[in-house]
Amino acid sequence: MILKYPMMGWKFFYDATLNNFLREKMMQSKTVLMELETVNSSDTQKPWTMEEFEDLLKQKGTSYHIYHPFHVMMAEGKLSKEQLQGWVANRFYYQISIPVKDAAILSNCPHPEIRKEWIQRILDHDGFEDDAGGIEAWIGLGKAVGLSREEVVSLKFVAPAARFAVDAYVNFARRASWQESIASSLTELFAPHIHQQRLDTWPEKYPWVDAEGMKYFKYRLGQARRDVQHGLEVTKTFFSQSRALQEKALEILQFKLDVLWALADAIMLQQCEIEIKGAKLK
Repeated sequence: MILKYPMMGWKFFYDATLNNFLREKMMQSKTVLMELETVNSSDTQKPWTMEEFEDLLKQKGTSYHIYHPFHVMMAEGKLSKEQLQGWVANRFYYQISIPVKDAAILSNCPHPEIRKEWIQRILDHDGFEDDAGGIEAWIGLGKAVGLSREEVVSLKFVAPAARFAVDAYVNFARRASWQESIASSLTELFAPHIHQQRLDTWPEKYPWVDAEGMKYFKYRLGQARRDVQHGLEVTKTFFSQSRALQEKALEILQFKLDVLWALADAIMLQQCEIEIKGAKLK
């Protein structure tokens, strides 16, 4: 199939105690504020209100990878069995990197109250007690599309550029402040839509996929909605100290959106015939 397109680049419910903690402790954090000290000193613009800031974060959803040509093809039922297998195999590298990223956030965060909330994300993917976890569920998805466990966990089908995109995100979480890394997680604002889309369209478009293997998407519907409430509250509370910080949070969220888009680019370039037509029209 030939594509023609322009390349592009233990629960979280808040009570008054947690909100007060967030406000008091985040005001003490200097990592991000020190980086922006010069900018803030000349920043005469008032911060957006919490509501305005949240709306601007949500507007970033127009760059979410649900609109990437490869994901559009997937939703329309235009992927072959081999292409869908390739997507599952490549995305497994992202799945196993998520708890590594979250562990990096924990290691950079000095506040037990935040860590107690965030650690649930690692358990969701790695598993805990009777819950096998999201990574195991993704291996089940691999089996559902016709891959063996060995083919999935060996990572032999992962495109180099896919590794590069995912590694860039993990390295960001290791080196950035914990507040910045939490802000990067807010692509979860848009994740329930794409999970529901797959649950709605795959049974019709890809009837050969074993429905039992799609439970990963069902799990993430609830988990993503739960997780994003925590990340959103942290981001709004900390970054709303100044307009410059709010703008930085928007840039960070765009970075994560670009990571996901680049990952989709890598998979598409591996799985599709691409027609090169020379200079891009302006």
